[in-house]
Amino acid sequence: MEAYKNWVRQNKEYLHSLESLANGLTWLLPERFSNSEIGPEAVTSLLGIFTAINQHIIETTPTRGPQPSAPSSSFPYSLCISSLKEVETLVEVVAQQLFGNQKKWNIIAMTEASKVLLRLALFWNSGYKMLLQGGEVLNTESHTDMSDPHNRIGHHVMPGNVAPQGGPGHWNNFYRPGPQERALSALSRFGENARMTYDSRWVNRRIQHQITVTGPQTSPVAKMRNLSSIFSEKGLPGGLFLMGETLFILRPLIYVLFIRKYGIWSWTPWLVSLGVDLVAMGALAQATRSNHGVREDAKINLSIRENDELKRRKLLWALYLMRDPFFCNYTRQKLESTQKMLEPVPVIGLLTEKIVELIFGAQSRYTYMSGS
Repeated sequence: MEAYKNWVRQNKEYLHSLESLANGLTWLLPERFSNSEIGPEAVTSLLGIFTAINQHIIETTPTRGPQPSAPSSSFPYSLCISSLKEVETLVEVVAQQLFGNQKKWNIIAMTEASKVLLRLALFWNSGYKMLLQGGEVLNTESHTDMSDPHNRIGHHVMPGNVAPQGGPGHWNNFYRPGPQERALSALSRFGENARMTYDSRWVNRRIQHQITVTGPQTSPVAKMRNLSSIFSEKGLPGGLFLMGETLFILRPLIYVLFIRKYGIWSWTPWLVSLGVDLVAMGALAQATRSNHGVREDAKINLSIRENDELKRRKLLWALYLMRDPFFCNYTRQKLESTQKMLEPVPVIGLLTEKIVELIFGAQSRYTYMSGS
């Protein structure tokens, strides 16, 4: 097993390309979206689980050198969540065949409830950090310091979050320079090197001064935050953050339960789900907003990856256009009219027909449009 883990970590780029190709080809399998065919979904689920396992191996690569370590559990929450997401469509197809269109929602609700429990457990175990990709990606960055500009000078992290030396490949859980910063660095290499040399001396003097005053800091272990500490340290912003993240975790289950009660064609589940999303995002936005009246240690400063996660969640709102009853009343008509308009055009007409066919097939599955 260790030999396979080492091979995956050494060939992750090649493996990623191979997995992407295989997953793309599964969309072309015959009868992919047929209600009577379980085989194509089973193949897709197996490939997805294989990809999730490899990703978990890559994310758990041991790092060199002393680094601050947060308390964590040996239980692979992210792997379990990823695997459950990969098999949920297969579960939906099997449930539809065995129990019919109405009773299948009981099975789907149990699947969503399982994901909610895993995500809540991961949320608690991580010290109430924001879930990345719904918990599929480990959030190992510092919650409050990594995006704070006062804690960085150039590409160096100030004492307390000292960046390891050795180039970009050694940043791992620390602050990562963005693409724009790397591009500017490449265009002004000479000036950057001169500035970095000066900054290095300055930072080293600060580190040496801190070691003299407080003693050496080697591999500090972060203390896990609990609810009482968050409310006492962060106050209202902390409470809003917890509310927003909890609503984001619960939203898919709430949506399914309302579908189970009112039906997929009712506007009630659609509107309730949208309302929960809006309240969750509003709470997170208010919690992370830099208010002048809030003391500095009570602010919620998100890391770069957490800000990207908020952008990803906003993009998921586009799925409301693909969910019934909005889809059957509005989106479907637009797609059909576009297909008919482009049908006489050579090649483009055939491609449009295939794309629309895939969209209609994917829309027929709850799990493809759930955004969970």
